[in-house]
Amino acid sequence: MSERSSHWQLQTIVSQLRGARDEWRSRNGRVSDEQGGRELPSRQAMAEILESLCGALFPMRLGPVDLREESEDFYVGHTLDAALNALLAQARLELRYVARHGGESDREVQAKAVQLIQDFAMALPGLRRLLDTDVLAAYHGDPAARSVDEVLLCYPGILAVIHHRLAHHLYRAGLPLLARISSEIAHSATGIDIHPGAQIGGSFFIDHGTGVVIGETAIIGERVRIYQAVTLGAKRFPADEDGQLQKGHPRHPIVEDDVVIYAGATILGRITIGRGATIGGNVWLTRSVPAGCNLTQANLQQHEEGTQR
Repeated sequence: MSERSSHWQLQTIVSQLRGARDEWRSRNGRVSDEQGGRELPSRQAMAEILESLCGALFPMRLGPVDLREESEDFYVGHTLDAALNALLAQARLELRYVARHGGESDREVQAKAVQLIQDFAMALPGLRRLLDTDVLAAYHGDPAARSVDEVLLCYPGILAVIHHRLAHHLYRAGLPLLARISSEIAHSATGIDIHPGAQIGGSFFIDHGTGVVIGETAIIGERVRIYQAVTLGAKRFPADEDGQLQKGHPRHPIVEDDVVIYAGATILGRITIGRGATIGGNVWLTRSVPAGCNLTQANLQQHEEGTQR
């Protein structure tokens, strides 16, 4: 150990940290991997995989700076091969972790991981076409956008939606941890928090985006536009007899087609925002809204005062 390191009493600290880890693992019944390797997927690995997948989906915009059209297919094939193999390794880690509590053999885990990533790969062309509708929705929905290329390169809402489309497929396939990691990477980069379980239709546009929160069981229709600081959240969190939060229950809003939700609106609970409705800025809403309704703070307050008389 160097003289500089001796200032920090590293041997003592390392030993005490190992003791803290061992105590936590013992209390929580954690068993080390038989091969001594990593137990859970890596956030860093997923970040690299997602960057590669973005490049493969939009090679001339999100791919390498020196890419030329004549080598586009080669780049996409090479990049996908590396990214999908890396994703397979991460999927195997998640499934193996779950299998320790479910009794599946390593051979079954491997076969399942391969099938899930094959299905994911086959879904990519459809995801690209769906993302094209989102890019166009952003371009047509923002008068400041000068081109679809600008939207794809610059808009945080598009980055968040790309990650969500990929993460949602992983979530539905039975890889919720990989899906959540993917969503949180976009959340860190954009300030937009979309749970991978949320169901979102095509031509979806998040303008500005910072502070947007969309919960796990939210359902969003086609051609929906929302602005910064919008929350589609839960009104309450029911607990079971032991006081533990109940999970998986529908608790977030349903937003039908062609709805616009302006900045700062908070919409809570399993309510429905009817087709073509407009929700004004900073509205706090816990009841359903009929189709075509134009709801603002002023007329919401008038309605509530009328019902109290």
